[in-house]
Amino acid sequence: MNSKKSKKTIPVVYLQGAACTGCATSTLCSSYPSIKNILLQDIIPGFKLEFIFHPTIMAASGNLAMDILEKTASEKGYVLIIDGAVPTKENGIFCVIGEKNGKKYTMLEEVLKLAPNASMVIALGTCASFGGIAAALPNPTGSLSVGDIFLSNKIKTPLINIPGCPPHPDWLFGTLEAVLTKGLEKVQLDDLKRPKAYFGKLVHENCPNRAYFDEGKFAKRLGDEGCLYELGCKGPITYSDCPTRRWNNKINWAIGSGSPCSGCTQPEYPDYLGDFYEKIIDVEVPANEKKIVTKNKK
Repeated sequence: MNSKKSKKTIPVVYLQGAACTGCATSTLCSSYPSIKNILLQDIIPGFKLEFIFHPTIMAASGNLAMDILEKTASEKGYVLIIDGAVPTKENGIFCVIGEKNGKKYTMLEEVLKLAPNASMVIALGTCASFGGIAAALPNPTGSLSVGDIFLSNKIKTPLINIPGCPPHPDWLFGTLEAVLTKGLEKVQLDDLKRPKAYFGKLVHENCPNRAYFDEGKFAKRLGDEGCLYELGCKGPITYSDCPTRRWNNKINWAIGSGSPCSGCTQPEYPDYLGDFYEKIIDVEVPANEKKIVTKNKK
């Protein structure tokens, strides 16, 4: 009886806005803890996450689903996870997340309604964190990041950005675990509000191709041996622990599969990093590299 009484249940509201569902799919594929543990058991001893609203996995719809959001908005103490950017043009009509009695509810109005009373907000994925692909030029829907929505509406709720296209499940659930065990104020964030535990080092620092870079040995075509810098790798300017964490139960990751890093955890992604296979600029290359680094025209 005592153990049951001491268990703390954390209500979680998960909203999906202008996104592709990739962030939800990625985080639902968590290896440890498994999604079964997360949804049905304790994320850590004594703490259970209760996803009271999650469009990808919930059975409720229509009036029943929107009733949950209306009830939650009047309460406090829940965690709000926002997946995707927030369209703002024409009062946000470009992203409707539900209906009740024929009335359409937009992502914009639900974020503005739910964010102020949340204990904290997690912007999950690069679209939510920085605008990402959803807010890429010419951005006809006026999509904004969660941080920009907070700034323009003077919302002061603590915000943590967990970028990635998509983010690794460890980045989300590891951050939640750190907040629950250490307290929100003890979780170290960088200047972009990203947890330093996962975004504290450049991909370049731990890349298995780093020795090739230092030697000035660069691949000229995909599949060639060598560093992928000439083929557009954004690892030298991208902060994340992908090289050491890897994906799909630590099986592999982008560079391990022979693809350049696309820089998807950065606020410049995708508009200001150039094409995926275009060499970036302003990176100091080894002295024996003959090619001159020129400015990206984009």
